[in-house]
Amino acid sequence: MTAKEGTLLALTGVTALKKRVQHPTVHERKDRGHFYWYFRYRHDEVQPDGSVKTRRKFHTIGPSRGEGALSKKDAIAVRDEFLAGLNSAATRPEAAVRARAPESAPAPGDILFGKLAELWRTDYVEKRAAGKPLIATTTRQKYNYALSRILPRWKDVRLSQIRAKDVMDWLQDECASWYAMADLRNVMSGIITKAQEWELLPDSFANPIRRVRLPKKWEVREKRILTEDEMARVLAHIAEPNLLICETCLDTGTRISEVTALMVKHVDLERGTIQIAQRSWHGDIDEPKTEKSKRTLALGALTPRYRAWIEKLPNKGPNAWVFPQEDDPKQPRWDSGVRGALKDAAKREGLDFTGFGPHSLRRANITWRQEVGGSSIETSKIAGHASTRITEEYTVVQLKRQDELTRRIQDKRAKAAKRQKLVNLAAAG
Repeated sequence: MTAKEGTLLALTGVTALKKRVQHPTVHERKDRGHFYWYFRYRHDEVQPDGSVKTRRKFHTIGPSRGEGALSKKDAIAVRDEFLAGLNSAATRPEAAVRARAPESAPAPGDILFGKLAELWRTDYVEKRAAGKPLIATTTRQKYNYALSRILPRWKDVRLSQIRAKDVMDWLQDECASWYAMADLRNVMSGIITKAQEWELLPDSFANPIRRVRLPKKWEVREKRILTEDEMARVLAHIAEPNLLICETCLDTGTRISEVTALMVKHVDLERGTIQIAQRSWHGDIDEPKTEKSKRTLALGALTPRYRAWIEKLPNKGPNAWVFPQEDDPKQPRWDSGVRGALKDAAKREGLDFTGFGPHSLRRANITWRQEVGGSSIETSKIAGHASTRITEEYTVVQLKRQDELTRRIQDKRAKAAKRQKLVNLAAAG
């Protein structure tokens, strides 16, 4: 009797089942611009009549490129860990025993949301493979922060009791911005989706969070950048090395986490370039934000400044930090000191505003690069954006630029009117 044809009685031990050992091939796949590892495996499901049906299932392991990428060796290790239980003959009769007594097993709707959330945290957010975290540090912190806001309200609520309106009402009371609402909603939905992927919930279970429809997006912070003259006034109050870091963000459009993660080997003084190969956040080193964030950028007039700065470094090897901590040169500088210096300088000039910081310099670069003639595609690639849609979000059309464009149109109209006047005079004469 095969496993597929076996009855519930056979699965519980009267008839021995043939052990199935699976080692499916790990493949790389691209979906919506993201690369990841996956494999397919066979899974036995006990049917209501006691028979066993074997299904072919798809399992995603993790990213194969970009942020938090796994090597194929690590992906295979994750696959083996996942299949360890399925490759054990003992687990299949145990599953049948649970299926034989459905009255003792909770219905999907009876599961507490908090239980799924804690499992999601331990087996996904904090999961490691081959000693390496599967998720970048900043993303893990973002998820854990979201859980700290979600669990007090929803940890003791059963899935069947979650209503879309209740979630929407809570989000509106809990959050001060549209983006915060989107983050919390997406984390809640992702927890349930991951539980379905892990087969803790059936695919037929309706995820209640997917019914939550957010209102039209609104902005809490004004989308604003300083003019070139205003920026010069602010930078005049900043000393090195914070000044060089700020000007790198302003001139090249880099993220501050990319600048603080620069090593000497990433700076090519002959070509006048920097290579963005990693990012740093409070001492944690990760892959760049996306695959497109890995790029080489021209320093232009900053090249001699970098040459002079690197010559002064206490450590000069290729793996030395370009911007090390003052008290510990073996560690990269934190962004908090740069933020503080930039904020203080803006306040001294009366130019500070809510949200002003190093990322404002990146926004200014993206805007200015297009003003001086760069196309949106060029600007997007230089900024390391995943798409030009993101570049559009960053772009601020300044009044000065609007006035310039308006006057160009008016000049063209004036010339056209003058030509028409001459035509009319000629026709009349």
